[in-house]
Amino acid sequence: MTTLSRTLISLSGASLFALTLAAGPALAGPEEARKWIDSEFQPSTLSKDEQMKEMEWFINAAKPFAGMEINIVSETITTHEYEAKTLAKAFSEITGIKLTHDLIQEGDVVEKIQTQMQSGKNIYDGWINDSDLIGTHFRYKQATNLTDWMAGPGKDVTNPQLDIDDFIGKSFGTGPDGKLYQLPVQQFANLYWFRYDWFQRADLKEKFKAKYGYDLGVPVNWSAYEDIAEFFTNDVKEIDGTKVFGHMDYGKKDPSLGWRFTDAWLSMAGNGDKGIPNGLPVDEWGIRMEGCRPVGSAVERGGDTNGPAAVYSITKYVDWLKKYAPPQAQGMTFGESGPVPAQGSIAQQIFWYTAFTADMVKPGLPVMSADGKPKWRMAPSPKGAYWKDGMKLGYQDAGSATLLNSTPVERRKAAWLYLQFIVSKTVSLKKSHVGLTFIRESDIWDKSFTERAPQLGGLIEFYRSPARVQWTPTGNNVPDYPRLAQLWWQNIGDASSGAKTPQAAMDALAAAQDSVMERLERSGVQGDCGPKLNPRTTAEEWFAKAEKAGTLAPQRKLANEKPKGETIDYDTLIKSWPASPPKRG
Repeated sequence: MTTLSRTLISLSGASLFALTLAAGPALAGPEEARKWIDSEFQPSTLSKDEQMKEMEWFINAAKPFAGMEINIVSETITTHEYEAKTLAKAFSEITGIKLTHDLIQEGDVVEKIQTQMQSGKNIYDGWINDSDLIGTHFRYKQATNLTDWMAGPGKDVTNPQLDIDDFIGKSFGTGPDGKLYQLPVQQFANLYWFRYDWFQRADLKEKFKAKYGYDLGVPVNWSAYEDIAEFFTNDVKEIDGTKVFGHMDYGKKDPSLGWRFTDAWLSMAGNGDKGIPNGLPVDEWGIRMEGCRPVGSAVERGGDTNGPAAVYSITKYVDWLKKYAPPQAQGMTFGESGPVPAQGSIAQQIFWYTAFTADMVKPGLPVMSADGKPKWRMAPSPKGAYWKDGMKLGYQDAGSATLLNSTPVERRKAAWLYLQFIVSKTVSLKKSHVGLTFIRESDIWDKSFTERAPQLGGLIEFYRSPARVQWTPTGNNVPDYPRLAQLWWQNIGDASSGAKTPQAAMDALAAAQDSVMERLERSGVQGDCGPKLNPRTTAEEWFAKAEKAGTLAPQRKLANEKPKGETIDYDTLIKSWPASPPKRG
């Protein structure tokens, strides 16, 4: 999610400048490793002896690179701050490689990686770059194919205990060729957030049931979300002397508005086709792909960016923002709106990032109880009217280890050692407790998180649930993420401001995406997997083709876009999920 770092910086009070940490010890080896294992790398899913064995591998593998100065970059979020301040220092002391981990805004990460890709000049030796760029990296062939790297040039520096199959987001960094290009370093999802304490009140439950004919609970569909938003905003109005609202969002025409939609909002409504991690042949951006080639964004080319499901998603966004959110929300950016639910006046939010969990459980907040447990919970997102079983349901950010071919091989090897170190089983459980951004199945199911779960509002229950697989990043259909992503806030901003209707705004967005892809096609720069646009025909022709093929996108407009609301009791939902991890193999 491009530039999410800006929000998290404002919430945590972290500085905006790049944090650099270079540590080069006089000695490196087992003694330093043991010190870190005893003092910092606890808890771990490994025993201390197993941790020591893994660290001894790093010590030996790093010997050819001792004294080298290696530079890594990532966006600024809590997890990466821990890596830069703590794990980089540990890696340097243990291996003798002088590691500098820079923290900058995510937009700057994208800009710098583009610069290195275009110029061939080595800016950083290793990158933690969102897996949203998988389609970009796969097509431009500037990113190192990690599958072949680990079996070939990088084999001598690939941790035999890495355990790739333990990573829950492995598919996110995999190209259409089945090769791994990016390995997750941290992940977080956008989910549904609500005031559990208010939803449990007998008087409110009775009033809601009397008005709507079903129980107040976690909304399963958008109809129920809308009813609950209406209920708290216009019926309840006030709780304990505080004016309350049934919805929270933001609407300022600003770059932050873009990821509000590229982060899978359209798929939550039912845009695109079935498929995990992304719809095929049409994904949640509305881009159709045939084979490995993007062929169109507009419905008239077989895409779904301006189809009925997409227009419905924008219409609901605009309506809910105006009717049920605090009036000032319409002029807010993502960073300004982020802290509002913690202030105690919001009943629910349909689009809420789990990266905010640590900030939402701080003692003394209006949304925290005296016993240290949250008054709120998170749950799976409700589904829009066009959504069908088998489709993705939300977004998962996956900052991922990425190497570029323009980096000299020896520097890439040293960088690869660090990127593996910060995801190693020796350190990953502790890192997960610090940042709450899970990457390993083994960490999610560790007993330490079973014990901590009651303080985290449903985060652990979600990540242990079978529903988790429906939350995925942007995928392979998007051929040039940096160029296409910037089109979203500019065009959807016209709908949020009222300058255009949702249909007109999405028509303009679809045309703009097709224009970029047309230029990529003419240039031929992406080779055999670059865009090759379908000719424009009619929407009716593509509706009929989808029906004949047995696929979904583009779907015709529904006669009824607001079916009856449906909810589920939160505690019943949690109890329905498995109590043990899935079997491997």
